[in-house]
Amino acid sequence: MSGDSDCTRTSPSAGSPSDNEFLPDRPKYVCSLSPELITKAREELQEKPEWRLRDVQALRDMVCKDYPSLGTCLDDAFLLRFLRARKFDYDRALQLLVNYHTCRRSWPEVFNNLKPSAIKPVLESGFVTVLPCLDPEGRHVVCIRPDRWTPSNYPITENIRAIYLTLEKLIQSEETQVNGIVILADYKGVSLSKASHFGPFVAKKVIGILQDGFPIRIKAVNIINEPRIFKGIFAIIKPFLKEKIANRFFLHGCDLNSLHQNIPPVILPEEYGGTSGKLDISAWNELLLASEEDFLHDFSQLVLPCDSSPHDMLVSGDADEKQCDDSLRGMKPQLYYCY
Repeated sequence: MSGDSDCTRTSPSAGSPSDNEFLPDRPKYVCSLSPELITKAREELQEKPEWRLRDVQALRDMVCKDYPSLGTCLDDAFLLRFLRARKFDYDRALQLLVNYHTCRRSWPEVFNNLKPSAIKPVLESGFVTVLPCLDPEGRHVVCIRPDRWTPSNYPITENIRAIYLTLEKLIQSEETQVNGIVILADYKGVSLSKASHFGPFVAKKVIGILQDGFPIRIKAVNIINEPRIFKGIFAIIKPFLKEKIANRFFLHGCDLNSLHQNIPPVILPEEYGGTSGKLDISAWNELLLASEEDFLHDFSQLVLPCDSSPHDMLVSGDADEKQCDDSLRGMKPQLYYCY
């Protein structure tokens, strides 16, 4: 069924008596937030429980009116992710939703056949995992270790697929939608040859997804053990970062005390001066792999439309790719200099 017919069939007209009574086939939203998080969402995200379903319906109506062929899921819980990520600003939430789909359709190397079993080698390498304990703000810590990647085994896009699925799993939690996440990136052992795989084209795509194409709040990015080459890597990334996000990057070098100012040792593994034991990737891997059927069901609701609107694209294809390739040639001398 196309996105257009789905909107026609399931979206009530303006002035309907109820948001949900005419949607028997749509899962009814039940809030799972604690009273404390409801208060936090009200104060930080402008979320009012008494208006929540009205706001979701308003976004749903905008999708059906302005993007009837978007092919998106229209469930309350799914749309609520985008409203929370944009502090219940309808227009910004709608643009985020459009960008979410645009990103998925503009990078087939990452999004085709996207499921946990397809990225099992990346998970087993330990390239990305989630620490078992939340930080004091109730946020998950996503740990990324580029040194675990061997480029000859698989392309860099496999790592991006693993990160994306990790974020998709985390954002299913309403607590994460409100609290956001923290990233811990360990750049120990990252060589020039490995860094060269992360050129401006890939950087722009990844940053575009994280900033403007995914409904998650990244509250801090902690970089540890970064070599001199990271200056070149960051030079590639920074032009694509919004000022607010750039200000959330913290470079700690080898100073674990500096890291502990942002992430307390009690939730960190021994590898980073913590007291929570050795870093264990098995629990997260098992959780993600056990979610295979859930992902297949969720992604099956994201229908590829028959047409697309180029002006809505977040990334515009060949022209951007050529521009980024030109930028990469200019960046390479800088990478060598930093190295």
